[in-house]
Amino acid sequence: MNLKGRHFLTLKDFTEEEILYLLDLAADLKDRKKKGIPVDVLRGKNVALIFEKTSTRTRCSFEVAAHDLGMGTTYLDPSGSQIGKKESIEDTARVLGRMFEGIEYRGYGQEIVNELAEYAGVPVWNGLTNEYHPTQMLADFLTIREHRGELKGKKLVYMGDARYNMANSYMIICSKLGLDFVACAPKKYFPNEELKKECEAFAKVSGGSITFCENPEEAVKGADVICTDVWVSMGEPDEVWEERIRDLTPYRVDKKLMENAGKQAIFLHCLPAFHDLKTKIGKEMGERFGITEMEVTDEVFESEQSKVFDEAENRMHTIKAVMAATLCDEI
Repeated sequence: MNLKGRHFLTLKDFTEEEILYLLDLAADLKDRKKKGIPVDVLRGKNVALIFEKTSTRTRCSFEVAAHDLGMGTTYLDPSGSQIGKKESIEDTARVLGRMFEGIEYRGYGQEIVNELAEYAGVPVWNGLTNEYHPTQMLADFLTIREHRGELKGKKLVYMGDARYNMANSYMIICSKLGLDFVACAPKKYFPNEELKKECEAFAKVSGGSITFCENPEEAVKGADVICTDVWVSMGEPDEVWEERIRDLTPYRVDKKLMENAGKQAIFLHCLPAFHDLKTKIGKEMGERFGITEMEVTDEVFESEQSKVFDEAENRMHTIKAVMAATLCDEI
């Protein structure tokens, strides 16, 4: 399968076969890395990493993956680029496209990464936008396949605020690959209707399903995967904390919820997770609201069913697959 020259902006742009190909390639690259077999097939090439929102996993994954493929990286943090400030996105794209073989963008609106892709002339990869997080999906689904086998027909339940990039992206990939996707949240936190209709059309082709549910106990019965994300995203005002904690605490992933799903269920979280008070924000929220954990309990996070660190490692292997597939003639 030839994906050379393709952008990686949202999984809506990819077929079931193409997504499975990327997962297979990631598994192969992971195996080669474990065996110490080099894959530096892109020696002499360079990629730009634009981070308007900082990240531990995404930055490290792109840098290590690029290094393993033989490439150099240039990291542009929020203060290291004039994108959208002194220089338009269009002009930035045309400049970077002359210097680099690929561009990663992690930041705000999807329209920014789309515009970079329109003008760069080289592959552009979405490291996260407000609307979508496609690289995280590949990591999650490689992890699911490693622990639960065949993907088609599995049930994935997303708990919490289902309006943004993580729930949107889970709904897309589940509908593309024939899984049963359930978003469990208060009604006002459901995904938008337009994306829902798109995914329902994908699901008709793949044999998957899309369900929205407000009852956690009902939602997780027989689930193969239970996942969640932080209740307040980067860039949102502090005032929303109280509302989210009030609305979403009934949707916290705890031991009872996992037991109701069954022993077969694994837990995933893209990280960072507020499962204790060992972070600055976690400690602050604990003092303000008298809580010790938010979207997931520490008991679940540290349990055998939790595969969050396998998931975090797989960010690097799947990102390597995306870069290799879109930059190489063959690998």
